[in-house]
Amino acid sequence: MKVKKFTAPTMPEAMKTVRRELGQTAVILDSREKKSKGLLGMFQKKQIEVIAATDPNPVQKRNKGSELSQDQYKVDKRHQPSEPFRKNEEDLLAEIRRLSERVDSVKKDNSFLPAPILNIQQQLLNQEIKQNLVDEIVNDLLQQYYSSEEMLNEEDLMESVKKYLSNQMNDSFSSMQIGDSKHVYLFGPTGVGKTTTLAKLAATASINEGKRVAFITLDTYRIAAIEQLKTYAKILNVPIEVAYNQEDLKAAKEKFKDFDMVLVDSAGRNYHKKEYIDQVKELIDFTDDDQLFCVLSLTSKEKDLQQIYQKFSDLPINKVIFTKADETSQFGSIYNLWSEYSFEISYITHGQNVPDDFKKATSDLVVDMLVGEHKW
Repeated sequence: MKVKKFTAPTMPEAMKTVRRELGQTAVILDSREKKSKGLLGMFQKKQIEVIAATDPNPVQKRNKGSELSQDQYKVDKRHQPSEPFRKNEEDLLAEIRRLSERVDSVKKDNSFLPAPILNIQQQLLNQEIKQNLVDEIVNDLLQQYYSSEEMLNEEDLMESVKKYLSNQMNDSFSSMQIGDSKHVYLFGPTGVGKTTTLAKLAATASINEGKRVAFITLDTYRIAAIEQLKTYAKILNVPIEVAYNQEDLKAAKEKFKDFDMVLVDSAGRNYHKKEYIDQVKELIDFTDDDQLFCVLSLTSKEKDLQQIYQKFSDLPINKVIFTKADETSQFGSIYNLWSEYSFEISYITHGQNVPDDFKKATSDLVVDMLVGEHKW
């Protein structure tokens, strides 16, 4: 294998030189931007450094019409490669190992990235999207960038990022409305805003969709939570029942059997304790028609978000409501968590106002959040 380094002002010029000296079969192993030394450190010019390779002895393709003689075709299985052949093979393996090490070092060094891609990479990392997920996006951008002979600018590349994310998450946004199910349950740890979110769901369903809505609360551990939900119920003119056990829950469901939607507020408990999830399973007899939402705060640490969702996924939950979007400017945790668990993203809440600070999650909205273009 013949390996050579080329330097040129632009990538197209570098490619012309590569093809002229190494031929059309040459492959690019590495490329990076570098600046030439200027006078007293000034007047530096941008240069493109390319490492290319080609096989000086490529295998010749046999014409369709040609036939090997019987003697040429026969191979002695005991025949061992000649010394020159073995030497060439060893050299090739050594070159492959060297190039592999070179590629690994390049992956750790961002200086080879074109400036517009480097800027986008940093923007995604600033949103706290995981490095491995950003690397996948950057690899996609590099292919597009060099395929276009560097004609794509940063704005074009950002549109490609949005399209990439949208395609990745395409099946994660349902057209289903909150009121399409009879019983709707909200689960999540203390302090994520479940009760306020419940009120927003109720207001949206009753005011915007004209549905008859009722509340049931299972949060009997915090008196303040019951009073808060009763206050919302009074304002929205929505009936409410408190369920202390399984019999109370069944009675409340029976009482509200003629309502269009029953919103159930669960207790905010320590999600680290498995017995809480076991108690929920014993208390509630879920059906396939029920909607279960895991409510997660975007201000939580990412490791906590993963542990919370993992615990609550023991229940038949596959939908998430993200709250407190107005209290942070970094939303990469949405994509990180989704990449691991592939749930449906249903709603985004961004304040305390009922029902205004509440949006149905869409691909455009979430993608704009992920790239840092949507602020609340």
